Amino acid sequence: MFVDKAKIYIKAGEGGNGVVSFLRLKTIAKGGPDGGDGGKGGDIVFLADPEKNTLADFYYQPHYRAPNGMKGGPKRCNGKCGEDIIVHVPVGTVVKDAESGEVICDLFAEGERVTVLRGGRGGKGNARFCTPQRRSPSFCQTGEKTKEYTVLLELKTIADVGLCGFPNAGKSTLLSVMTNARPKIANYPFTTLSPNLGVVKSYEGSYVMADIPGLIEGAGEGAGLGHEFLRHVERNRMLLHVVDIAGVDGRDPVEDYRTINRELAVYSKTLSALPQIVVANKMDLGEAAEENLQRLQAEVGGRVYPISAATGEGIKELSDAVWQLLVTLPKPNRIASSVTLEDESAEDSFTVERMEDGAYLVSGGLIDRLAQNVILDDVDSFRYFQKRLRELDVIKRLREAGAKEGDTVVLLDFEFEFVE
Repeated sequence: MFVDKAKIYIKAGEGGNGVVSFLRLKTIAKGGPDGGDGGKGGDIVFLADPEKNTLADFYYQPHYRAPNGMKGGPKRCNGKCGEDIIVHVPVGTVVKDAESGEVICDLFAEGERVTVLRGGRGGKGNARFCTPQRRSPSFCQTGEKTKEYTVLLELKTIADVGLCGFPNAGKSTLLSVMTNARPKIANYPFTTLSPNLGVVKSYEGSYVMADIPGLIEGAGEGAGLGHEFLRHVERNRMLLHVVDIAGVDGRDPVEDYRTINRELAVYSKTLSALPQIVVANKMDLGEAAEENLQRLQAEVGGRVYPISAATGEGIKELSDAVWQLLVTLPKPNRIASSVTLEDESAEDSFTVERMEDGAYLVSGGLIDRLAQNVILDDVDSFRYFQKRLRELDVIKRLREAGAKEGDTVVLLDFEFEFVE
C-alpha cells in the first residue's frame, strides 16, 4: 500500500530526577552531600532512509515516545540517559506541525538526520547545590518534563523530470521505455495509483523520472485525488506533458493540454512555471493523429515531440531533448523550516500582570522551568528559589509593575506575600 501522508504523535523522554543523599561510611558518620544527577531523556530523531518509499508503516505505529532518563543515585552516580528514538522516513518527507501546518524540517537528502525533539534535562542532585554557605543542602532538582506533539508527514517525490497528463495518455509506458522502471500498465484509466520512479541513463549522465498518476479536470482544487497527486510534482525540475494525440478515449488532445496546464496553475503558480516539453504520444494509432499533432503544435507555439511509446518511435530524440534542457536547470531546493516545536527562547521569558483582585500574576517559560527544578515545600529549596527569582530580575519586575509590601503574588499554584 502506497501512503504519502500520515499523522503521528511524538514525545521526547523526560529527564530523570536528581537525588538527595549524604555520604555515610563506618569512618565517616556525617559525610557531605553526594546525590547524583538524573539522566537526560531520549531525543526524537528523523532519518531519511533510502530503503523506505512509503509512509504506510505510520498507519500501524503512530506513537513514538522516547524513554525517560533514570534518576540519579548516591555516591554522585548519575542516572542513565534515555535512548534516542530514530524514526525512519522516505527521502523527500516533509515534517509539519499538525496545529499550525508550518514546516519543521525537510528530509531532503539521503541519510539526513534531524533532531525534532530533544529529551528533557536531568535534574541536579543535592551535591550540585553545596556551597561554603550551604554545606548540607537537603533538596535536589526534578527532571525536565516534556510535551507530546502531533506532526504531519508528507512525502513529496524527489525527481528531476515529472510525467504529467490525463489518465491513459501513456505515461507509464513511456517511463518503462525510457528507464529501468516496471510500472503496472494496462489500457484503462487510473492504472497508476502511486508515483513510479525510474533512472534515465544518457551519454553524459543520468536523471530520475517520475510517473505521476493521471490528473482529471478539477484536480487543482482537489477533485479526485488531485492534491495527493500534485504533491509529487512540486519538487520536479521540469515536466514532460504527455498527450494522447490519437484521442483514443474520445477526448480532444488540444483541450487535454489546456486542462492539465489549467489544473497545475490552480494548484501552484510554481508548478505552472516549470519548463515543459510537450509529448504527442500514440502517433501509431489512428489517422487523426497527424491532424491533431498540427493543431497541438499551433496551440503550444513551439516544438511538440511526436512519439509512440509502444513502438519506440521518437524516443531517442525526446530523451536527448530532455537532457539538453535539464542540464540548464537549477537543482531543486529543500523546503525551508519555518517553526520549531521547542522554543528555547521562551524558557527565559516571563510576564508580570496585575489581576482584577489586585494580585500580581507571574507566568512564563522561566517560571515553569524554575518550578520543575525546585521543591517548593522544602525550606532550603524554597530559599534557593527566592534567590533565583532575585537573580533573574523577577522581583525587580514586580516592583516596576507597582507591587508594594504585603501585596499578593501568584506564581503557578502558589500565593506569596510580596516583601521588600
